Amino acid sequence: MSGEDQCPYNKGMETTPPDYDPRYLGGILFFNARDFFEAHEVWESLWMTCTGPERRFVQGLIQAAVALYHFGNGNLRGAVKLYHSAREYMERFGSPYLGLDSAAFWKQMEHCFAEALAAPDPAARPPLREELIPVITLDPPPPTWPDPAEFEDPEEASG
Repeated sequence: MSGEDQCPYNKGMETTPPDYDPRYLGGILFFNARDFFEAHEVWESLWMTCTGPERRFVQGLIQAAVALYHFGNGNLRGAVKLYHSAREYMERFGSPYLGLDSAAFWKQMEHCFAEALAAPDPAARPPLREELIPVITLDPPPPTWPDPAEFEDPEEASG
């Protein structure tokens, strides 16, 4: 099976309700649980199978998650760099896209990153404020959400 066949977002979703890939949804669950590393891992598995333009949108989500991961770990330089590239990837698609109001998402990201973006010195390391971390919602919402456990690596879980 080709990569294009494995990516559900290459099927002209503009005219039909989205059939969300479980990996897309799983990444959202991890993102909203503030497990940005796992969100990135799950979305990366989707990204690797997509060959159409949606691949860039998923790449933007991955980079947004990693930007928040770096921000939370005090790597302000990496966080700001990925914030900008993620935004650039996702803005090309308009809003909404794949059920995500990306305009609202990036407004939340702007508030979350405001201190980091304004910091004249990356060594200042403003903290990631939990109350400002974005939450991803989908419209329409999926009929069901996957179990996040189905995306966990069994070797990591046992280790």
